[in-house]
Amino acid sequence: MILPYRSFGFQVLAGMVVGLALGLIARQIGAGPDGGLNGLAQALQTVGSIFVALLKAVVPPLVFAAIVASIANLRALDNAARLAGQTLLWFAITALIAVVIGLALGLLIQPGASLHGAALPIGHTSTQGSWLDFLKGLIPTNSLALSADSKSADGAVTTTLSFNILQLLVISIAVGLATLKIGDKAEPFLAFNRSLLAVIRAILGWIIRLTPIGSAALIGTAIATYGWDALAQLGTFAAAVYIGLALVLLVVYPALLVANGLKPLSFFAKAWPAIQLGFVSRSSVGTLPVTEAVTERMGVEKAYAAFAIPLASTTKMDGCASIYPALAAIFVAGFYGIPLHAVDYALIAIVSVIGSAATTGLTGAVVMLTLTLSTLGLPLEGVGLLLAIDPILDMGRTAINVAGQVLVATVVAKREGILDESAYYGTTEPALDAV
Repeated sequence: MILPYRSFGFQVLAGMVVGLALGLIARQIGAGPDGGLNGLAQALQTVGSIFVALLKAVVPPLVFAAIVASIANLRALDNAARLAGQTLLWFAITALIAVVIGLALGLLIQPGASLHGAALPIGHTSTQGSWLDFLKGLIPTNSLALSADSKSADGAVTTTLSFNILQLLVISIAVGLATLKIGDKAEPFLAFNRSLLAVIRAILGWIIRLTPIGSAALIGTAIATYGWDALAQLGTFAAAVYIGLALVLLVVYPALLVANGLKPLSFFAKAWPAIQLGFVSRSSVGTLPVTEAVTERMGVEKAYAAFAIPLASTTKMDGCASIYPALAAIFVAGFYGIPLHAVDYALIAIVSVIGSAATTGLTGAVVMLTLTLSTLGLPLEGVGLLLAIDPILDMGRTAINVAGQVLVATVVAKREGILDESAYYGTTEPALDAV
């Protein structure tokens, strides 16, 4: 029997409670001697930033190795083309249901109308998205998908290099397809890729063990930085988002499971470790190994899970790319007093279903939101209105993303006869041990 305090879930929950308390204390302390952050707030921000940076550091090699391996694993599947097609179809079906819920809630609640003209804290973002930018962004500018960003401050120019995850996804898919094309000649490369994936997963497992500390710091930073004032002003919007997420998680997903002859309680019992980790890490890609582990323990055939989950972790985003942009677009339109018409709602649905790859499994949904706003011709300044509470919303969005990823793989496996129902209804150890 595992003692409660030794349970990873208990540790994460304790970390969240501690983070909330520390954030409130830091908020009460006020500004530091120089007018900036006080010592406690600075410590929370530093620890949270380190945790997020560690997750981001393993994302590029993890995405590449996981996607290449997932495509290569299609060789082990019978009727691989049909499975891939069914997976993409269910990606679209669940995304469409989620965006319809987001639109319905937005029309019912009208979260931005009551704040029209109000003075809200406005953040700043240099990240924007448009259909032209999205299409151009798909084309890799170099073989490593690296991009440079230069900033000037106090006369000094700082240049930073970062990976364009969307381009890296395209490169990974191309390499994976090439391994299928050349057959046995690719085996030495695939053997190296499997070893690389195993090493990256081991490193990620160490980082995940830091989640209780990281979650405490991230939640504490959000509370210390924004306090309750910003949350209260945007409370209607935040409530609408979480109501939508709850409807998808607790109504839509169980209904889809029942419709396919599966009991929801067994699904949630096994998927919970991944959903929980997605909530605190705010990264679908960072959660990928745990998501794949719980999917396999759900009874999904290993070869199919190894294909579906890496792909889903970068493109299947019911929270970030469906519910959220729909509600956010209606919020921004209401705040600026801009009427939306039937064709605008149709465009939101299309953008949400087709453009979800723009989120690429990382924290935040700024690119997807700006893509939606620019398609509708809404002010991109509206993005800044929502940045203050985005970390808090992103936790719920990512949890739904992860749950949807496991759900699609499970439903498709059931429909295609490759789900081991004895494993689905059996008991398993916590999936974190598999990372």
